[in-house]
Amino acid sequence: MVFHVVAVGRMRHAALREACDDYRKRATRYFKLEVHEIPDAARGGRPEMEARRREAAGLLQAIPRAAAAIALSREGETEDSRGFAERMARWQREARDIAFVIGGASGLDASVFERCGGRLSLSSWTLPHELARLVLLEQVYRAGTIIRGEPYHKASR
Repeated sequence: MVFHVVAVGRMRHAALREACDDYRKRATRYFKLEVHEIPDAARGGRPEMEARRREAAGLLQAIPRAAAAIALSREGETEDSRGFAERMARWQREARDIAFVIGGASGLDASVFERCGGRLSLSSWTLPHELARLVLLEQVYRAGTIIRGEPYHKASR
């Protein structure tokens, strides 16, 4: 079973790229994790709708066929870190690949939402897609530490 992060664009900001690489490496102590990047179609001045359609085609192709896909969206379900860890543990027990899908600056096309079996919100705030990836990777790592009972997660419950 593999957790996939399927995202639009490369990490252009060095500090964010370094932080993402760090959390990705940490998370692989607990989970098999793969990151798939597709080109940012908004670069080059394309109209927003066209960029979203092009990105959707790339995202849909990058999502592994057998994976259950979860769209990261401000309008998605919210849960705390412990709840996310419980969800990750359940997915591990079910041994089904999961793909977290992160759109670009134009958001996700309706066709991507149709492919996804659910929506998950990282925040009610709008986040830049690079920052959303960092937050997701940190939470995946945190979930691993919660599942194993390690001291990284400090929240009481």
